[in-house]
Amino acid sequence: MPEKNHRLCISCRTVVHRDRLWRIVRTFPDHQIQLDSGMGRSAYVCPSMECIQLAQKKNRLGRVLRSPIPAELFHQLESRLLKNVENR
Repeated sequence: MPEKNHRLCISCRTVVHRDRLWRIVRTFPDHQIQLDSGMGRSAYVCPSMECIQLAQKKNRLGRVLRSPIPAELFHQLESRLLKNVENR
């Protein structure tokens, strides 16, 4: 059982503090998929290209959120990752 404030990456299955993961939310009741905020079903992914690609390739994000995931969301995650790398 993860400790309080620890979450599981849906791709690599690593348990880390939630601040080190990105949150993807299927909001309730409108079932929109968005990053970081909102109330509803959520999934977490590591900020790494491998985890993002695995979540897309194996549809792990769609299965966890029980909803189809738009390709635009994965482009947003990849853009965010590139910005984080540039800012280091």
